[in-house]
Amino acid sequence: MISNQIKTVLLLGLMSGLMLGLGYVVGGNTGLLIMLIFSLLMNLAMYLFSHKLVLLMYQAKEADPNKYKELHKIVEEVSKKAGIPKPKVYIIPSKNPNAFATGPNPGSAVVAFSEGILGLLNHEELKGVAAHEISHIKNKDILIMTIAVALATIISYFAAAARFAAFFGDKDNDHSYLELLILGILSPIIALLIQLAISRSREYIADETGARLINNPEGLAKALLKLEEGNKKTPMHNGNEITSSLFIVNPFTGGAFFQLFSTHPPIELRVKRLRSLKI
Repeated sequence: MISNQIKTVLLLGLMSGLMLGLGYVVGGNTGLLIMLIFSLLMNLAMYLFSHKLVLLMYQAKEADPNKYKELHKIVEEVSKKAGIPKPKVYIIPSKNPNAFATGPNPGSAVVAFSEGILGLLNHEELKGVAAHEISHIKNKDILIMTIAVALATIISYFAAAARFAAFFGDKDNDHSYLELLILGILSPIIALLIQLAISRSREYIADETGARLINNPEGLAKALLKLEEGNKKTPMHNGNEITSSLFIVNPFTGGAFFQLFSTHPPIELRVKRLRSLKI
């Protein structure tokens, strides 16, 4: 798990370097300053409001404590083991079997479960999923992924500016139009690959942390296998694929090329890692 933590820090540093380098190439010192300011503002906005937008996007409603008594009990029990406040519990009105955690910090966190996942998993498996999501909160993954998304978004904006400058800018300036064009095309692709690597690394960490929290890797392993099949049968039709990294399994379908750029590691590898844990 430590190696994955180090990997995350290095990847975020690489993405930040790419962002600042792109700003400098496009606008020199002024571009570098603009990139820094834009980054700070976007990260602040995403930190404060992104969780509210996601809950609204998926029409999630707070779970009635009486109607969803067992679910509340599971979340409370796992939260105590994790040493964090019990997050609010939300229900997503979707048959797609899935769950996600969101919120700016552990004190304001939310764990959302779809109607589909509640009908698919048994108590042991649901507890494994809750442990995974609460591990994301405990490990501050929400903040990490928010920063990664913000950096990737900023890079895409400046890459568009680089492409514009390559076609319509002054061909006699210090930067070759070909250099700007190549940078404008490659930088968002590199940023996407870094973002995917961070997301996959955090999923492995949350799997392991969750399994150790409840001393039961098999519950989550069985849940992941069921969720993989369930998502094939009932994929998500609403929402936005940019939010896919939030969910415990990718809710959107696609072919082999799409899977190459998936925010989640292959289920078989996650299950293999879980079943190899010594607990």
